[in-house]
Amino acid sequence: MSSQPQSAVPDLSIPSYLNADNLGPWGNYLRQVDRVAPYLGSLSRWLETLKRPKRILIVDVPIELDNGTVAHFEGYRVQHNVSRGPGKGGVRYHQDVTLSEVMALSAWMSVKNAAVNVPYGGAKGGIRVDPRKLSRGELERVTRRYTSEIGIIIGPNTDIPAPDVNTNEQVMAWMMDTYSMNQGQTATGVVTGKPIALGGSLGRREATGRGVFVVGCEAARRTGLAIEGARVAVQGFGNVGGIAARLFQEAGSKIVAVQDHTGSLYKSSGMDAAALLEHVAKTGGVAGFTGADPLANDEFWTIETDILIPAALENQITEKNAGKIRTKIIVEGANGPTTTAADDILHDKGVLVIPDVVANAGGVTVSYFEWVQDFSSFFWTEEEINQRLERVMREAFAAVWQVASEHNVSMRTAAFIVACKRILMARELRGLYP
Repeated sequence: MSSQPQSAVPDLSIPSYLNADNLGPWGNYLRQVDRVAPYLGSLSRWLETLKRPKRILIVDVPIELDNGTVAHFEGYRVQHNVSRGPGKGGVRYHQDVTLSEVMALSAWMSVKNAAVNVPYGGAKGGIRVDPRKLSRGELERVTRRYTSEIGIIIGPNTDIPAPDVNTNEQVMAWMMDTYSMNQGQTATGVVTGKPIALGGSLGRREATGRGVFVVGCEAARRTGLAIEGARVAVQGFGNVGGIAARLFQEAGSKIVAVQDHTGSLYKSSGMDAAALLEHVAKTGGVAGFTGADPLANDEFWTIETDILIPAALENQITEKNAGKIRTKIIVEGANGPTTTAADDILHDKGVLVIPDVVANAGGVTVSYFEWVQDFSSFFWTEEEINQRLERVMREAFAAVWQVASEHNVSMRTAAFIVACKRILMARELRGLYP
């Protein structure tokens, strides 16, 4: 019996439903995992576990639009790994969402949850829809239909969604209500990031931005950079970038450059982050803000700063612009904003990159606090929550910093070493069933 030529044998580690020639964000994640393999020791026999999502659900989301026509949207929910606990990860609404992206985001959630040592696995969801083109009623119908379709795999003990790009407290309220109606009982713990009135947690909205600030300060302290007077640039000025910018400014830093989907701004003496947040809340973007000068989008990456915070979407720092970046510390507020090739360029330039799986883990950490509070029906003060958040973030940063020093690797590789060992240890201890 003749066999295929070796070159024609498919790579079975690449899912058949992805384009092997262009894996998208999932390919970026796989490259990050490969860099960790030499540091896993005996756990390396389980490495393929990290390269294969446990469960992928693709759903059709049909709704009736306000004009009476029926529209169909494609939705996803990916559970990457649940060895350490229920799946946990946000839901994003964006017209460019792809399965590869959601797979990568779910895997980064596995790593993130393990890196900060909260008892969750990784999951993520998304709908290919531009929510800006929907009315409030249409947005609610999309949310409720999507929730009903993925309801077979989510739940307080199985997979807990949360807000992500273009979703918020209201979307979580609709998701919680839909799931509860289908269960016949109120299940506040099925989602986090809910309104306070429905079992949400104090401090949750600001948690991701606060976590970025905390690890940014830790990185500055360990490298001898003074936060007071530090020049900070922020890409994305929503809940993450905007809150982080406000906290850095309150600590004495200068917000010298800002960019979002509407444009870029620059002010060498520092702009008023609180005023800019108000402007963004009113207008939907930073464009038109009179407290700073307009800046060409390409020039944003060339501004000389001490701390750069990419807090928008993935793949923003690539080999095309990494060489132009002039900063000392990058704190990743977004998920996957830096490609592997860009990572290497930044490392060679001596730029310290605090990876997303640590830097933006404040959101999931307070989501964990919210979930715990929902189960116990006992709620903490905002001061208690912020104190516990800061402790978790500092401890996670310290553990990753130590591993990076021991192995002389980047903070990203160190974070993956810490996290992947925890995930694979759980996999090994549990064994295979059946």
